Amino acid sequence: MKKQSIFSITLMAMGGSLFFNTALMGATEADTRIESSAKQSHIFKTYLKDDAIKATSLNGVVTLTGTVNEVSHISLAQDTVLGLPEVTSVINQLKVKSESTADHTDQWLSRKVKMALLFQRKGDFAETDVTSDAGIVTLRGEVSNQAQKELATECARDVKGVKGVKNELTVTKNPAQQGRTLDEKIDDASITAQIKWSLLVHRSTSALKTTVGTKDGVVTISGIANNASEKVLVTKLVSDISGVNSVVNNMTVAASKN
Repeated sequence: MKKQSIFSITLMAMGGSLFFNTALMGATEADTRIESSAKQSHIFKTYLKDDAIKATSLNGVVTLTGTVNEVSHISLAQDTVLGLPEVTSVINQLKVKSESTADHTDQWLSRKVKMALLFQRKGDFAETDVTSDAGIVTLRGEVSNQAQKELATECARDVKGVKGVKNELTVTKNPAQQGRTLDEKIDDASITAQIKWSLLVHRSTSALKTTVGTKDGVVTISGIANNASEKVLVTKLVSDISGVNSVVNNMTVAASKN
């Protein structure tokens, strides 16, 4: 164990030559598959594409190094990699490029709301403009129907830190055909990462301790809900995430204290 620890530290210190050295020092075909799968995942290609992330695997232990533009991307990258086949653990050494954006600021709040909207399967909010002022979030842009406009309000209002929502989205018959393709297949690891992130940032589910797994788009959730309504809410939130085909909610309902 001692030699392995020293070896890991040496590798981390070698920075840019990490891929080359792990290949020489015992990286397997499985490690190569893991590194490739991380790069090709929906999360990495879509939401983390502007970050400088390097995922290096050695015997199934993945080390994430580099920088991200937003603090939320650190956990998003880790959860995606943890969901990949053959990964045993993740050493997360990612850092934010700028520490000036704290969780409580309006800029960060706008980004959280935008991400929450992007994860929604029932609408294309890629071109939606999201701003925040003193916790009041304003949504601008176009949607194809009233249901999408209402969904945007519902989703934004439930994000932790949002004090109110001004929905200025316009319903149009001919919205710009941009953003993701609704039939686009999303890999299981990315689905799991989206769900974990969404459960954490929505105030209605943020306090819950859940375990999430995805197989061929079928999501299985376990954990403890405070009541039956909370369990139903989790199922609804997860069902609305892009890529989810169905939800198996195995959460147990805590016994009443009365």
